[in-house]
Amino acid sequence: MDDRQPQLALLARRVGRSARWAVVALVAAGAAWAARAVWQIRLAAAGVPASGPPDQGDGRHRPLTSLENGYHFVSALGDAAVLLCAAAFLAWLLRIRDTAAALSGRPPRHAWPWVYAGWVTPVANLWLPRSLVVDVHRALAPGQRLPRCVNWWWGLWLAGSLSAVGLMYTGGTDSVIERAYTDVWQLVAADAMVVGAAAAATVMVRTLTAAQQPRTAPLHRPRLSFDPPVQR
Repeated sequence: MDDRQPQLALLARRVGRSARWAVVALVAAGAAWAARAVWQIRLAAAGVPASGPPDQGDGRHRPLTSLENGYHFVSALGDAAVLLCAAAFLAWLLRIRDTAAALSGRPPRHAWPWVYAGWVTPVANLWLPRSLVVDVHRALAPGQRLPRCVNWWWGLWLAGSLSAVGLMYTGGTDSVIERAYTDVWQLVAADAMVVGAAAAATVMVRTLTAAQQPRTAPLHRPRLSFDPPVQR
């Protein structure tokens, strides 16, 4: 018996649990950003109130309408969902990296701090997170073609993040409300990219988690210590 089998079986089970949580978190984040898009369309349909946008200039803000207050609430839920999603996704990525390294017998090409730093380091955040996922796939399924969902996930993520109104938008919620009154389709397009990235990431998590099964499934089967009786 391979001495690594108990460790590999444990790693595979942990990846499976992390994948389930990551999928739930990704679906929640996608739903939250879809709700933002719906609320932005509602704001655009209602039109700018007679009193003007929330930010009146010179540090003055008028009282928010009920629809604008609702958007603040939906936006806060979306931000919380993204944070939870990031934590669940990174936990899954760390664990599946460990499993991939154990199965391949080679250490990961990038040290573990890059699993976190790769998302926030300028320039590196344009390619490194995808590279981490590609390395996992190569270790789990050597010689097999990279699943298309990986490139869809990364392309939509970059488009949604780097757009002027996407995930990296630094303006406040009131400024987003003001843009919803004037340029709602830019907001909705950015939201659609984020929702699409979450959907593609869901498929990617499931695909890469399944890629470990052919090499770890035998580890979960009970091993008989005796031969079955011979039928006469």
